[in-house]
Amino acid sequence: DWDDIPPSSALEVISEEEAVQIIAEPLLPIQSSTLRDYVDHSETLEKLVHLGVDLSQVEKRQKAGQLLLTLDFEKDVKKILLFLKDVGIEDNQLGPFLTKNPYILGEDLEALETRVAYLKSKKFSQSEIAQMVSRAPYLLLFSVERLDNRLGFFKNELGLSVKKTKDLVIRIPRLLTGKLEPVKENLQVCQIELGFQHHEIQRIVYKTPKILTASKKRLKQTFDYLHNIMGISHHMLSCFPQVFNSKLLRIRERHMFLAFLGRAQYDPAQPSYIPLDQLVSLPDEVFCTEIAKASMQDFENFLKTL
Repeated sequence: DWDDIPPSSALEVISEEEAVQIIAEPLLPIQSSTLRDYVDHSETLEKLVHLGVDLSQVEKRQKAGQLLLTLDFEKDVKKILLFLKDVGIEDNQLGPFLTKNPYILGEDLEALETRVAYLKSKKFSQSEIAQMVSRAPYLLLFSVERLDNRLGFFKNELGLSVKKTKDLVIRIPRLLTGKLEPVKENLQVCQIELGFQHHEIQRIVYKTPKILTASKKRLKQTFDYLHNIMGISHHMLSCFPQVFNSKLLRIRERHMFLAFLGRAQYDPAQPSYIPLDQLVSLPDEVFCTEIAKASMQDFENFLKTL
């Protein structure tokens, strides 16, 4: 065993063959392509596997494997695990969490504590912070300055109150960790290309924050169909922005079926008015019976004609 070889004196002369031997037989199988092969040699990896960390996923992340191999469980890892438990990550969530974000094990504990303290200073509750961290595992890798800039961006750009800004990032904490460029672009698309007013954009984003990260192409296509073909006003779209999360195919099939039946009425002033959220969110059976007043069979037959 490697351990049995006494440490060679730095001054001892060794043959080239011996030198090659020393290099060729490291303590860990460096040539190995998977972290699994290191588990027997590394207490840290062994304990992480016991926690439920999926090493096959970790090794796909850049430099994560090397990081884990340099950490000492007692000295480096334990305090981060205790910190995460303090933050509110449940025991059975630690494995999945570290699988997604192994890098947190290499972070400075004080820096992590400062970031949590910052979120608390912004009046996020303990349970809100736990929810955000578990849904956006990279959240605590970002500096206080970055988190502060992000919260400021959403508050100012959208003109939201502090409370609404908080609600927004609690629901989609990835807004604090992802890139801002796509978000800025989507806001521009809503304003310039789709023609929404500022207060409408505010309402849309607050109700359906996913719009901020949606595909611009899809956003435009869906808007085009709803507004230009179904004749739905900007105001109505801002009241039911969840339609933007629906598949265009679904909107189109249902709208065409209603139009075929003479029931495509989306004006709230009319007696046979159909709210947009019902148009898209109801399961097919309910949509047919309640909204279209038709059978499932009628709907299926109609779809075959398209």
